[in-house]
Amino acid sequence: MFHMLVLFWLWYLIGVFGESVSVMEGDSVVLHTDVTEIHKNDDIQWIFGAENILIAEINTEVGFFNMSDVLDGRFRDRLKLNKQTGSLTITNITTQHSGDYKLEISGVKLSSKTFSVSVCRHLPIPVITSNSSQCSSSSSSSSSQQNCSLLCSVVNVSHVTLSWYKGNRLLSSISVSDLSISLSLPLEVEYQDKNTYSCVINNPISNQTLHLDISQLCHTCAEVHYCCGFTEALIRLVISALVGVAAVAVLVYDIKSTRGGDKKQIPYIL
Repeated sequence: MFHMLVLFWLWYLIGVFGESVSVMEGDSVVLHTDVTEIHKNDDIQWIFGAENILIAEINTEVGFFNMSDVLDGRFRDRLKLNKQTGSLTITNITTQHSGDYKLEISGVKLSSKTFSVSVCRHLPIPVITSNSSQCSSSSSSSSSQQNCSLLCSVVNVSHVTLSWYKGNRLLSSISVSDLSISLSLPLEVEYQDKNTYSCVINNPISNQTLHLDISQLCHTCAEVHYCCGFTEALIRLVISALVGVAAVAVLVYDIKSTRGGDKKQIPYIL
């Protein structure tokens, strides 16, 4: 009797909570009925969403069909039914197909099952930028000279987590469930830090990792000022040279013009 109660409770939990399925956008997913063979007079229905929209059905008396034109054709040319088991395949799946799918079987025995399907987008590669404004000419604090402020960002993501790692140790993270236009996570490191840092974006299926190159993004204020001072000096030198060349050209032209005028004023003597 106890075992029967346990089995009933497990069956109840499966029926209520169902299975969670994660799939990448563009892939196919199969929702299994766990039925090896459909019996005579069995009726299998697949129902989608909170509105309980019938999207596919198998009835041994009238045959099988799918309702691909429902929901503005969202499932058109995407549904495949297994005639032997009643399992449902969704091909070329998109985020529009995320949601709950309910299986109802009636006939020899009654059973139901729910699948919670999450469709994940392909993840972008994170972008790491540094805050160069910390090295302004008025900055005099030692902390601004020793630390480098970084920002890891991604755009147009949903149901993801963005994290900073130092080696294999998680430093910080931020998550978003709905579609986000931009997701950013700051980090501050010392410019002489030799540790390995990486920014990771992940969802239940995949992840993208970008490793931080401190030497490329982080510079001391002295290095930035030296770089800027050298560039400024070079620009001034080029401008001075151009001005000098222009002045010489004007002077030469003026001298030639003066000599030409003098020759025209000399009288002709017979």
